[in-house]
This record gives sequence, C-alpha cells and structure tokens, in this order.
Amino acid sequence: MRRGLVISLSLLVWLAGCASAPQSDMPTRAAMPEAIALPPMKAFADTRPVPPTRANRDIARDFLDLAFQLESGRTLTHLSRFEGPISVRVTGNPPPTLVPDLTRLIARLRREAGIDIGSAGRESGPASITIEAVSRDEIRRYLPKAACFVVPNVSSLREYGRLRHSRETSWSDLTERRRIAIFVPGDSAPQEVRDCLHEELAQAIGPLNDLYRLPDSVFNDDNVHTVLTGFDMLVLRAYYAPELHSGMTRPEVAQRLPAILSRLNPDGDRIASRGVSPTPRAWVRTIQTALGPGASEALRRNAARQALAIAQSQGWSDHRLGFSHFALGRLLQLSEPEAAFGHFLTADRIYRRSTDTALHRAHTSAQLAAYAVNQGRGALALELIEPHIVTARQHQNAALLATLMMLKAEALKLEGQTEKAETVRLDSIGWARYGFGADWAVRAKLREIAALSPLRETNG
Repeated sequence: MRRGLVISLSLLVWLAGCASAPQSDMPTRAAMPEAIALPPMKAFADTRPVPPTRANRDIARDFLDLAFQLESGRTLTHLSRFEGPISVRVTGNPPPTLVPDLTRLIARLRREAGIDIGSAGRESGPASITIEAVSRDEIRRYLPKAACFVVPNVSSLREYGRLRHSRETSWSDLTERRRIAIFVPGDSAPQEVRDCLHEELAQAIGPLNDLYRLPDSVFNDDNVHTVLTGFDMLVLRAYYAPELHSGMTRPEVAQRLPAILSRLNPDGDRIASRGVSPTPRAWVRTIQTALGPGASEALRRNAARQALAIAQSQGWSDHRLGFSHFALGRLLQLSEPEAAFGHFLTADRIYRRSTDTALHRAHTSAQLAAYAVNQGRGALALELIEPHIVTARQHQNAALLATLMMLKAEALKLEGQTEKAETVRLDSIGWARYGFGADWAVRAKLREIAALSPLRETNG
C-alpha cells in the first residue's frame, strides 16, 4: 500500500517560514497569463536501474522480511505468488498516461525480473491482476491514509466493498495468488498514478511488506524511490525463481535463497555484510504520525522529535537517521525556520556517507536551495541544485526534477542570467505537468517558487 506521505519540496511552507513578505495573489514575474497554454507534458525514456551494492547475505535477510511479513508487522506463514503467466487489465477511468506507463512497467518486469507478465487489454475479461482507476475520494473511503492499495481475490472496488471484512481478502490466508485487484487514483497527477503502479504491481506479484531500512527500494514507506530499482528487480526475479513455489515456509525459502542469489547476483557474494539493525515499530509509528494525514501540527512535530530521539538512541548513522532529521526539518519550517535549516544540513551530511542515498540528497538539497534563493544567494543555490538535477532525472521523479529546475531558474535570475533562467523555467513546466498534474497546480508551483526570491518585490 502506498501511503499518502509526500517527501518532495513543500515550498508553500517554506514561503510562510522564510519569505520576508507574505505571498500575494497579485501577479508576479513568474505568473503566466491563464489564457496562455502551458508547454506539452514531458515523459521519461527507458529506466537504467543501478544494480544493488549490498551483500547477498543482507539481501537474503531483506527478502525474507519482505516476503514473510505484512506492513502491520504480522507474520506470514507461507510464500504466495502467481504460478504461471500473469495477465494485467485496466478498468475504471484511467488517465491518458496510465496505460503507456503500465506498458513500460510490464516491459521492465519481463526484461529485468524475468517474470511472465503481459497486458490483457482494457475491459477484456478476467485477468490475473485488475487495475481499477477510481477517484481519490473512493480510495479514502476505505483507507483514509492510502494513496492506492492492493487486495487479493477481488477484481473491483465494488467487490472489495462486499468482501472487505471476510477471509477472502486476507493476505494471511493466501497460499497462491490467482486474482488480485489494484486500486489507483485516476484523478491524481500522472506521476502519482505511475508511482502507485510501480509499488502496488510489485506487491501484487511479489513481497507485501515495506522496510524503512532499505535505502534503495520502493518497498519502503518513506516514498523516496518512486519507480522500481535494481534492488527491487533482483528481489522480484528471486521471488519467481524456479527453485521456489507457493506454499513454502520461511525456513524452506531461507535454505534455497543463498544459491538463488549467488546465481542471480554473483557480485553480491563478494561484498561484506553490513549488518543493518531492525527498525523498531515505535520509530515507524512516530514517522507515520509525523508525515501522515489526520494529526495536528503540534502532534506531528512532537512525533518527529520522538522519531529523531529513537533514531539517536538506536545508534543509527544510516539513512534512517537522515530521514528523521529531514522529517523534523519539514515540520519546523513554519515555526522555527533556522532550526529546520539545521536539520536539513544534518540530513545532507548523513546522506553523503552512502552512494545509495543520492536521491535522498536531491530532496534535501531542494530544501536547502529554497533557503539560499530566499536569502538572495543565487550562486550557492546553483551549487546545491546542479548535481541533483541529473539524479532526479535518472530516478524519473518529475515533481522533484521540475522543482529543482524552477529553483535553478530563480537562482539564475538572481545571478543576472535572465535569458538562461527563462529557458530553464520553460523547460521545467513540461516535467511539472507530469509531476504535479493539472495546469492550476503547475501554475501554483511556479508562483510559490518565484515568491521565494527577493526579486519578487521588484516585479509587480
């Protein structure tokens, strides 16, 4: 289940916390006349995922914890998967981008994970997996904190409504997968729909759990990664290895897994184990309270402080400590902007320690660059932004890429490079249309970022 946690730049909060003047509804230099059409939406080319850089011994432990636990912490007694070809169909009211994104994802699963999966077409009759595009409100009616979710033994949201309290929809009772439904928000931004496709389809065919200890995976509720990574594809390839089958117990899978990983990922046998510690449920709960919906600002800030305290008490030095600082920084932006800036700096220092956290750094650098733009320090903002535009593009995060490019345009403007700034800003809009969706959302993001700059007061 993909939770409604958004970790990309929240510039509206930065604006309230850092700007020297309140945001105005008056046009600024970044506001486009509503009558002018925006540039067309941009799309990413094929993904080139980076292979995992962890020891097979660690990956085996991750695999077992992903495959034999649910997100709630409940233990699963048996492995379940599809046995045979997997067909996928689309129903409901999908946006125009859904089917092309799904087609690319299925091609990746066939090519990179070796899974026998293919499209059954739209409304073409029974299929192994049905992806139903419904409204966000319909999803929240069943799971208020979810952006999208996946359910066994149903093919529609209506059917799930009838069976939701029965054993039919229980993952714990499943020993072989035959019919799965994925519910995605057809009225959300194209990137959110695509992100749901990646995570929910991966869980529909593979592991059901998420682990915060994974720095390079969509099987992680921090939502940093939005498309399937090299680690994820290795896990899925191992999940469908011929040595495994539905109904196997954890000890049975554990016995065969080392040989499977040695065959699929021989380099992993030459890497030393890192021995990452488990993530306490208390830290998970506090992070979910801090970044999830439904809690007051005071409660969220308190939860974020508790999460940081837990991370420090655990002696962590990895991305989980960095994410604890990042989360607290986000929640202090309005009330304590200087403290927020300090937490972002600390998160960035922690993320620099690993090659697996380049995307984490990109998110943090967007926050730091927003602060630099607001202070009129264009050169510093450019230094913070430039390395991470490539990272955002490689990881196909259009919302982050557009945000970084918009910030770059403001920084260039501060440095007197007006013509180049307008070129970058125009280029960012195509990515923003994919990342943020509706034209009003794109225009709002442009206004928010432009309002960060001290130059806004000279452009009425």
